[in-house]
Amino acid sequence: MTNAQKWIASFLGLFLVLLILGKITKKEDTAESFPTMMGQMQETTQSANGLGLIKQSACITCHGSELQGTKIAPALSDLKKFWNRDKLINYLRNPSSFGTDERFVQYKEKYKNIVMPSYNNIDVKELGKIADYLLSK
Repeated sequence: MTNAQKWIASFLGLFLVLLILGKITKKEDTAESFPTMMGQMQETTQSANGLGLIKQSACITCHGSELQGTKIAPALSDLKKFWNRDKLINYLRNPSSFGTDERFVQYKEKYKNIVMPSYNNIDVKELGKIADYLLSK
């Protein structure tokens, strides 16, 4: 057996051992580990998806790790005072179209030289998950 064949055999053997260990130690999901109420499960899933998409889209870079606001961007809390789901999705797709709104004029003065990026390259369904999460905070 050549050295190359020995290395391949060793690699495959190690792979099989790790695969078997993974199967043995895998935690099984039981019915007890799920929330009992469907609404709680749905809300948890939406929040997790929305928060994950927010992190993936790098919103926390400007708005803070807890979306509490920073020196360069406002907090993202109590958004349902000003937004509904569709309007928030439209804003995320094209923030510059909302530039004449009085609140945004104030934001431009407070957060100078900072531009909210448009997320028109993100699927509308994912923007909907982000909007749902933000409106639930």
